[in-house]
Formats: sequence, structure tokens, C-alpha cells
Amino acid sequence: MATGMHEPCNGPDQILPAVSHKTSLADGSVRIAMTETGQASTIPISVHTLLKTQAEEYAEHNAMAVKRDHTWMYWTYKDYYDQSRIVAKAFIRLGLERFHGVTIMGFNSPEWMIANFGCILAGGLSAGVYTTNLPEACRHLAENSRAQIIVVENQDCLDKFLAVKRFLPQVKAIIQWSGVPGAPGVLSWAELLAIGKAENDAALDERLSLQAVNQCCTLIYTSGTTGAPKGVMCSQDHLTWAGARYAEFMKLQPGSEVIVSYLPMSHLAAQALDGYLAISTAATVYFAQPDALKGSLGDTLKEVQPTVFLGVPRVWEKIYEKMQEVSAQNGGIKRVVANWAKYHGLNYYNAMVHNKDLSFSERFKHAAAKYFLLDKVKEAIGFQRANKFVSGSAPIATEILQYYLSIDLPVMEGYALSESLAICSMCHAETGQFRLGSVGKIQCDLDVKLEPCDGFKEDEGEICIRGRNICMGYLGMEDKTNETIDDEGWLHSGDIGRFDSDRFLYITGRIKELVITAGGENIPPVLIEENIKKQLPFISNCMLIGDNRKYLSVILSFKEDADLDTGMPMSTLTPACVSDLHTLGSSAVTVQEVLREVAEQPEGAIATAINRGIKRYNEQHAISSAQRVQRWRLIPNEFSLPTGELNNTLKLKRSYVLTKYKDLIDSIYEEEQISPLISKL
Repeated sequence: MATGMHEPCNGPDQILPAVSHKTSLADGSVRIAMTETGQASTIPISVHTLLKTQAEEYAEHNAMAVKRDHTWMYWTYKDYYDQSRIVAKAFIRLGLERFHGVTIMGFNSPEWMIANFGCILAGGLSAGVYTTNLPEACRHLAENSRAQIIVVENQDCLDKFLAVKRFLPQVKAIIQWSGVPGAPGVLSWAELLAIGKAENDAALDERLSLQAVNQCCTLIYTSGTTGAPKGVMCSQDHLTWAGARYAEFMKLQPGSEVIVSYLPMSHLAAQALDGYLAISTAATVYFAQPDALKGSLGDTLKEVQPTVFLGVPRVWEKIYEKMQEVSAQNGGIKRVVANWAKYHGLNYYNAMVHNKDLSFSERFKHAAAKYFLLDKVKEAIGFQRANKFVSGSAPIATEILQYYLSIDLPVMEGYALSESLAICSMCHAETGQFRLGSVGKIQCDLDVKLEPCDGFKEDEGEICIRGRNICMGYLGMEDKTNETIDDEGWLHSGDIGRFDSDRFLYITGRIKELVITAGGENIPPVLIEENIKKQLPFISNCMLIGDNRKYLSVILSFKEDADLDTGMPMSTLTPACVSDLHTLGSSAVTVQEVLREVAEQPEGAIATAINRGIKRYNEQHAISSAQRVQRWRLIPNEFSLPTGELNNTLKLKRSYVLTKYKDLIDSIYEEEQISPLISKL
């Protein structure tokens, strides 16, 4: 993939000449979309310069922490920079060539981050691998990135690469950072550091002199829900600029912020927050335990008390569900006090949104509610010090956001893609710049337009983004790159949105998720699914069916507990779900009992409640007869990562669900004789 061009040796902050804003070549360079004024006018800096600057200014300030053997271990910013250089020298000694990959597989940790930055300083392409990936997926990423170094956490991760190593002749070294290396020739982390310490700086300094801020240094692989994962190419300028812009937007205080890292580092949102934003503001990043999403995250939050917290919707939903369970156990007086406090909490934010001044009495009651209850609730969750809460990657129900506002946890929605370097729009609670259901206003001086699309309303269109945040392209995929980024620099997101009169952006669908009925109607499924879930609070998942069908139907799952170790659905219903069903007149406590009851009593309490809920959706929200849902089926488990319906960022894999439940779905449309809203199992 070499260009054959002579490269200047003025790195690492140099900008190489470029004729285009996109490329699919590993060693390609791109034009930086700088402006004369505004946020896109800042001078580009390299990853090395960012890390070195913070190591000099905050040398003894803690950059990272991880708990091992019940004790927190710390890395200062000086340690961070020094060890990244040591690992970079070791990678070069082991044979890493410029623009070749270093794949990193394991849970978030200081070693993950140091391997990442060591790779970048050495001129390689850092490529995170999800720990849930199967061996063939690991092979694809290693081949696509031309990986010469593989870094894994433990034996489980190592085994996945060993299973396909015979197909990866370009791999020159494998490192395992935790435990004893599980195969001959695999290096330990200590051995890697020893190799780097034995090297002088000459080779590394030469590599740094050749670097440019407008060349690729990191690959973020898409989730692969619509095909093989694509390697999103991120330049050094993308990453350092985006981190600094988010720190500015969120008004973070240098040297004062605390972050808990738990979302997969293979995903751009985690790298942007836990890596580049954290370094830009000299934050301290505490790494959660590997079982964070299976139950231990709450303990880490309570102990660390972060100042900033990013969660995907499912995380916020789980916290909400637990709090609802606790609230349901409160006695009469406690419940009255809690409702009073939540009323004044929500009243405060409603006044902010509507630019209304609170009366002295209202301000006093809000202050009292915070002091006597709301602050204590935040402390119990682990958010006593936090004042920045973000939800992203997928839609979240408005009533859940309202609940968090009522307890003084203003969870703000944002919108971005890996291809837009996690930047596009966001709501902002501190300034009142938010609307529930909106993903906020456009940030960082970006250009955003809505391109008209067939099948959507006149005020809707595909969200197209242009600016300094747009990725370079997809590695080795020129056609896909040109399909996604046009010749004028617009990134075509595939998401459908609309602006309100105040320029708040709302996501209303996705082109590739369109359900196209046999009658040719284009139906965006997400809003329909969310509206049905609002009508049925005991339902966890709702997926719209109707591609090439005469009418729409849905498959539904009930809220159930998950195994804390594996994340597998356990079939026992959550306490809140059991309570909802009890109110309806059902005594079911497991999914199996629900299925049996609906099968035996098609006009019983549960089936009737579902029929009525869907009927309410049809009457209140269906904008045409084509968008009316006519039938439904129950599935035996919630969607989850272990069972395959969700990807690593907990987004729905629609094609997988359609394949998994094909027979069930086909049966919906085979039973023409049953009435529209009475579905037998």
C-alpha cells in the first residue's frame, strides 16, 4: 500500500500534502477541514504531542487506576507517557512496520491503553477487538489491518487468535498482559516492557519524525450488523481534536475530572471519552471490573464517584429498573416524600427548558428536595460528584429521561457515529439547551443537512455531516468509502432526522432499517417500536416485522432477570414486571408461565393487555393504515449480547433476529383466519 512518495521528516505534528478529504489506503493522507475561525480553526497536534504535553504539565497527577487483588493501582501521566514510549520501542524491535496493525483484545485496562498509544507512537494502526468476537472475526480484523502484533488480556482471548494463527503469517509477536502466557512464544507484559527498556530512542524518534497528523493511526471496526466489520480510519488530528472539543463542550475542569471506564475500548465512544477527552483534560480514569455490565459496575461507581458518566440506553434502563424496584418497597410516608422531591426536581428542569423563572417558594422547595433526598439518592448510585450524564448509541425512552430529571440526574442524549468521530449533536442541561426526545443541537461548528429520502415525511431526511470530525474512510474499501463520504465531504449517515423550529435534532429512523411492505410502503420501525413499548411497560423488547408482507406485526419479549456472571436472560421476570402483571390479574413470575398463560388463555389478562396496548398505539400514533400493527407474537427470551440479538454496543441486530425467529415470524402470516389482534402461540 506504499505510495512511493518521499515523506518529510518534520513529524509528528506535520501536515502532509493531500488532494482529497478521504482515502482507503493505510498510508494515505487527507485534507484537514480547517476553518479560519471557530472550533475547527485550532492548530492540529499529534497523539504524541498531546500525551507528552500532559505528562509534562501533570507529571504526578494520576491518569489511570485499576483495582487488582482488592487494591487500586495507579499510573501517573508521566508513567502513561513513559510506558507508551517503552512499548512503542518494543513493538518496533519486534518487527512492527509503519501502517501495519496492532490488534488489542481484552477488557479496559491501563495495559490496553498503553498498548494503544505504544502502537500509535511506533507508527502502527491500533485496532481494538471485541472480547465477544469469535475466532473468524478476529482473523478478519487481523487480516484487514495487516496486524503484525497481537496483544491479548488472557487465555480466553489468546485462544481465539491461536485458533486462526495459521491464517495470519504476517503476525510477528503475541503479547498476553494478564497471567502466565498460555502458549510457547507468547510474551508476557513484563517481557514486553523489558524489550522496550533495552532499546534506545533512535528508532522511535525516527518513526515520530515521519508521522503526520492527517494520516491514519487508529481503526475502529463497525459492529458488522449489515455485513463484515469495516475499519473506520481515524487520523491523529481526528482523535486529538475531537477529545479537546468534547472537553470544551462539556465544560470539564482540567486536572479535576474522574471517569469510570467500562464500555468496550474497541468502540469509538469509549476511546473518545476514556482516552482522548480524558487526556485532553488530565482526568483520572478508573477502570471497572470485567464483569461491570453483569453487575459490578454499581459497586465501582459508588467507590469512585465519577464526575462524568456515559451510558448506552440499556445501562440507564437497568439502573432505572433497579431504582423502580427499590421505590416500590417504600412505605406510604417515604413514597409521599419521594414523589414530592421528584416533582420539584422535574419542575426545576421543566422551568429551565421553557426559560421560566422559578418563584422563591419553588426554588426553596427544590433546594430542600436536593438536600434531604435527591443528593442522597445520587450518592447511593455513585453519582454524588457527577454533573455530566450522557446517553448515546441508540434511542432511550422519554419517560426514563424524565425520571432521571426528577432525581436531579439530567441524562442528556447525543448523536454521533464512529465515522463522525463521536461528534455531531448533544443536549446540554447546564444551559437549558435540551429537549426530551431530541439529540440536541449541532456542535463544534459542523455542517449538517437533511437530504430528502423516499418514504419519509417532508421535514425529514438523511442526516449528512461535514467537518473536521469526519473519518478518513474505510481501510481497503474504496467503494464503501465513496458510498459513505461523497466528493464534497458529506458523510451520509444512513439515519433519518428532522429539526424543530429551535434547531434541535430528532432521530426518526434509519434508511437501512426501513421495513418495506408488500404494498411498497416504507415504514421506519424505531418510533413504532418505542411507542408500543410505552403502551406496554412490562415489555422489554419490541421488533417490527413486515418486509415484503401484507401488513405489520411485532415480536415481543418480557422483562426478565439476567445472570450476573454471563449476562444470559434467566427466564425469571423482574420484580417490576411481576408487579405489573399482578396488577393486570396474572400470577406469572417466569417467561414460561407467561407463554403458557397466553397460549391457554388467548383472551386472558396478559393477551388482553397486549391487544389493548397495540390498539392504543394504532389509534394514537399510526399516521396511516400501513403503519398499523395487526398481529404479535411473544418470544421466549429478552434480546441480549450472549444470545446474539444485540451487538457489542447493545444495538439490535435485526437480520439476526429475523433469521433466529424465522419460523415464528412465518407463522404469524400463515394463520390468516385469526383476528388481527389475537395472536396464538
